[in-house]
Amino acid sequence: MSDLFNFDAYSATITNFVMVYGLRLVVAVITLLVGLWVINWLNRMMFNLMVKKDVDVSLRPFLKSVMAVALRVLLIILVIAQLGVEMTSFIAILGSAGLAIGLALQGSLANFAGGVLILTIKPFRVGDYVEAQGQGGTVDMINIFNTVLKTPDNKTIFIPNGPLANSVVVNYTIEKTRRVEFNFAVSVNNDIGKVRQLLQNLIQADNRVLTDPAPAIVVTNFAEHSLTLSVRVWVEKENYWAFFWDMNERAKAAFEEQGIKMPVPRREMIGGASNGQTPKAVPQV
Repeated sequence: MSDLFNFDAYSATITNFVMVYGLRLVVAVITLLVGLWVINWLNRMMFNLMVKKDVDVSLRPFLKSVMAVALRVLLIILVIAQLGVEMTSFIAILGSAGLAIGLALQGSLANFAGGVLILTIKPFRVGDYVEAQGQGGTVDMINIFNTVLKTPDNKTIFIPNGPLANSVVVNYTIEKTRRVEFNFAVSVNNDIGKVRQLLQNLIQADNRVLTDPAPAIVVTNFAEHSLTLSVRVWVEKENYWAFFWDMNERAKAAFEEQGIKMPVPRREMIGGASNGQTPKAVPQV
């Protein structure tokens, strides 16, 4: 029994194990902690360098994320090597695991490829207002796997890069100027020349309207009781909405001041009260 429970033998084995693997474990932990600190420092330094070199704002978070992931993978391999694991076998296992994970995460890989494609082709940049995948908002960030939009009412939308890179994207900011179009329906009894001149005066009075391309006022619809005049002018993109709202308000006030009549639909009563039925109003076209 004394041979089976030889304390000195077990103590020597445990001591040897601690001396060999305990030291490796301590070194591995130290390597991990120091490595994480170095990675964070490198990320900060790289980001500051990108800011100093005026790298595209859209690229900064993407490159920072890619660098962080790559460095952490290398750190994990280094820590495992410190534990004495045979790297050839480990790399073989890692390759097999990577294949399995790749098959399981095809969607994520597609999103990663979509992010690379977006940053390469650049259909939009951070700060652009876009519509895509049925959503609209200002591009706040382009990450590895998704693009973040901020809506005008401050909602945050995350769109996967894969579908986004393969869909139609409408960019409202990429051009310096935009065309504003107004459609004013007035009664056919108005003097069309007077209405046109009134709208022309409103356009000329606003210095936000560009002269090239020249503004246009055209009749786009003519019906029995109304006609529609379309006003098409060009403004700087940052003036679009302010001008749109102001023009609508000033046009209404000018129409009222100058006695411009709006089209009023005429209705004809059919049926009669004599038969006990409620008369029906039918709009005249």
